[in-house]
Amino acid sequence: MGIFEDVIINAKSFVGTVGKKAGEVVDSSKLKLAAADLRSEINRKYQILGRLSFEEMSIGKDFSKPKKELFDQIGELKTNLDSLNDMIASAAQKIKCDSCGCYNVKGAIFCNNCGEKLAYPEDASEHMSPDDVIDFTEDNFDDDDLL
Repeated sequence: MGIFEDVIINAKSFVGTVGKKAGEVVDSSKLKLAAADLRSEINRKYQILGRLSFEEMSIGKDFSKPKKELFDQIGELKTNLDSLNDMIASAAQKIKCDSCGCYNVKGAIFCNNCGEKLAYPEDASEHMSPDDVIDFTEDNFDDDDLL
């Protein structure tokens, strides 16, 4: 009975881990869908803003008040989108470059896009130890890649 009980316990643990990972994937997917919706809404507002600008130039009517409202709405939507993108990146273990805004793999020293040194919080738990760097390198690169 001892082996059978161990198998049951291990199976329950595995199912719990798989369930947790599935939940994380669903949460990440929901965040990505919300970000896509925000991008669509921003694009729709840009189209309206462009139409108003065209009409303003065509017929000479002043649309500065509705254009200002759209401008403010777009700014708010972009702020929300930036927050969502930060949450998505955090869930994916990525860090944002302070210089260009590109997301990089957590643990990277320099930005993959602009080459600037990435800033990490001063919390020592956020930094990779030399052993972690060696393990990461061994797990993700062949000897030929490192030459």
